[in-house]
Amino acid sequence: KKVHINLLGGSIVKLTKNKRKYLENLSDENGFISALAIDQRGALKKMINKHQKEEATAEQIKEFKTLVSEHLTKYSSSILLDPEYGLEASKMRDKNAGLLLAYEKTGYDANAVGRLPDCLVEWSAKRLKEEGADAVKFLLYYDVDENEEINIQKKAYMERIGAECIAEDIPFFLEILSYDCNIDDNSTAEYAKVKPRKVIEAMKEFSNPRYNVDVLKVEVPVNMKFVEGFSDGEAVYTEEEAANYFKLQDEATQLPYIYLSAGVSAKLFQDTLKFAHDSGAKFNGVLCGRATWANGVEIFTKEGEKAAIEWLNTVGKKNIEELNEIVKKTATSWKEK
Repeated sequence: KKVHINLLGGSIVKLTKNKRKYLENLSDENGFISALAIDQRGALKKMINKHQKEEATAEQIKEFKTLVSEHLTKYSSSILLDPEYGLEASKMRDKNAGLLLAYEKTGYDANAVGRLPDCLVEWSAKRLKEEGADAVKFLLYYDVDENEEINIQKKAYMERIGAECIAEDIPFFLEILSYDCNIDDNSTAEYAKVKPRKVIEAMKEFSNPRYNVDVLKVEVPVNMKFVEGFSDGEAVYTEEEAANYFKLQDEATQLPYIYLSAGVSAKLFQDTLKFAHDSGAKFNGVLCGRATWANGVEIFTKEGEKAAIEWLNTVGKKNIEELNEIVKKTATSWKEK
């Protein structure tokens, strides 16, 4: 992949033939990525544990992922799974749905400083590709204001993964979750005030061609629960300020980028996409997880497989179809980039 500067002063990302083919596998006919994310491991285990006395088993986690893949990929352009619990699910996806596989270990060591990245040690980009992946996804926790000794390790790590993906000629999707090393809770107004800078500066950094990222999977640049008109209580941003942050985020990268749902409700995520579009953000799709299937976990755990299938084929399907309609009206084709 090479980055060329065009005559209008913008950047055009040139893809190899194979990378383009893989990205097309992950997209719909419009060039929008409308992907379903269920690569959660620790988080999904906790969700199951909430509804039963005994500890969630590996078989339960695998079974729920398989049900989601089998019944909901008919309505998605692709699905994101993990190779630890999701390989069986990947084989049950709809024949027209592409596959992203996660390369990182779940979560991070809360006792260690810096939320350092860590690969699944028995996997590589080559092995993920051999399992049928159309892209390698890696999740990076990143604070632009963290000690440079920490951040240089993260930068070098992303360079290695980018180089692996170049060697395998497979797209590299980098998911960035921003944080502040001095703020424990990122759902607070305190964090909402610093979030725009954290998200936008991280996007700028990893849009550098040295990392060989093909698509960024990112948070929206504000916490919508603190935007005037969306907030029930304290507002941190006016609508105008929030809209400007979306515009600045769009200007921060030449790469295709897609929004993650970050566990918010289906309705809030849909409203956020409309707001992003109206603000001038030319995002290229979504990778939506819990907003689609989270409420099905309780049904699966308490009532079993048959009830879960019924829920997926009614409420789960409705969640995706409503989101797809919003994506069609608000997203931009990645092919424009």
